[in-house]
Amino acid sequence: MTHCHPSRLSWMVGKGHSINSFNMNGTTFPLIYGGDAVNVSAGSSKRAASLCFRNSFFENPPNSLDENKVQGKIVLCDMWWDTSAILMAGGVGTIMLDYSPDESYTYPIPAAAVPPSDAKLILDYIQSSDNPTATILYSDAWKDVAAPVVTSYSLRGPNAISLDILKPDIAAPGNVILGAWAPPVPATVYREDYRPVDYNVRSGTSMSCPHVTGAAAYIKSFHPTWSGSAIKSALMTTASIMCPKRNEDAEFAYGSGHIDPVRAKDPGLVYDAGEQDYVDFLCNQGYNSTLVRLISGDNTTTCTNNGQGNVRDLNYPSMALSLEDGKLINASFTRTVTNVGHPNSTYNSYVTAPSMLQISVEPSTLSFTEVGETKSFVVKVKGGVISQHPIISSSISWRDMEGLYEVRSPLIVFNSIPFLRTNPFSKLKSKDTMIKQTTFGQAGGKHRFTTPLGSDPLHRPLGL
Repeated sequence: MTHCHPSRLSWMVGKGHSINSFNMNGTTFPLIYGGDAVNVSAGSSKRAASLCFRNSFFENPPNSLDENKVQGKIVLCDMWWDTSAILMAGGVGTIMLDYSPDESYTYPIPAAAVPPSDAKLILDYIQSSDNPTATILYSDAWKDVAAPVVTSYSLRGPNAISLDILKPDIAAPGNVILGAWAPPVPATVYREDYRPVDYNVRSGTSMSCPHVTGAAAYIKSFHPTWSGSAIKSALMTTASIMCPKRNEDAEFAYGSGHIDPVRAKDPGLVYDAGEQDYVDFLCNQGYNSTLVRLISGDNTTTCTNNGQGNVRDLNYPSMALSLEDGKLINASFTRTVTNVGHPNSTYNSYVTAPSMLQISVEPSTLSFTEVGETKSFVVKVKGGVISQHPIISSSISWRDMEGLYEVRSPLIVFNSIPFLRTNPFSKLKSKDTMIKQTTFGQAGGKHRFTTPLGSDPLHRPLGL
């Protein structure tokens, strides 16, 4: 997920054309298109050179770029790579075509990723100028007013194994994150870059998970006896609501919302779950006693309902109902909450839902006399026939009468058919995007690599 203060590297080409309109603050270098620097002696092709490709996973791989043409220059590439081809050919920097504007990586040389429109302008400039040049500008911080937004590369729901368990649980900062770095680990995406660095900028789940782990540890420091499920509940039910207009996949992108550790340390109520809850969940999922015993390590574990229970009745802080197209919306969720706020407290239920859903909570009021007391309730969801609705978003909140707590759970209803039939790799097999193989000749053998280079304009090199 993006946060509000990322950094960006800017470039300005000759004649004042700029990727970002900042004042020039660097050194000017000759600018060349990778497709015009084919390493003929290595058996490369214009296509490979336009990608600035070098298969650094092999030892001493051939380079698609001719160092005699790249030395001391900035290279425009039709695809982002580890930049080792430019580095090994003596280039000083690169501008790379990238269709994912929210992805960011670190490289062994100055590098900037630009959208197709900017890349086309740069290529036109190179091809129309006798002496094309570019200027490297230093990175700067800027405020992303759209944040927080779930990045394009973040995996979405639904849960492929358990459709009635909402995926993901929560969203946390994970894009362009500055963090501590182990010096023996390569500093950049180029795997042979062993420059020692104490801090690095990275993106991905490996950056968002530490945020959540730290938040969980923070909550545990206040509540050392809480279970993992209670801590998860606290994080999910206190999360900030995210905007579905900026995240078209809604809860399938951000789950319960944006993590808020400060609120999570005092959530009021938690949805706790123990070992037996998860045994029942596995049994309802269709596992038999033999399989569940392998997981629990307890030979006395038994599935008593023969898979006839509901997976959605796991005491989870979120609720999801998957239905096939044409099915009537009619289901219920059973939940139990534990009071971790104040004694002698009363909570009222509040429902936020579109007109196509009728949601009731029974009972609608929960009263607690002491901390640690539990209360159960049932949420009933009804509606018309589900059709052409990938996801219908709603929520259930418990608010105490003193106005101290709001315990919110997302409740979604979705058409499972589009997701069950979708193969995330099917696009790579379509007639619009073919997997083509390019071969480099090299003494002692050949190196091969595959790239999506078909008629799909999203993957068509600029210079071809």
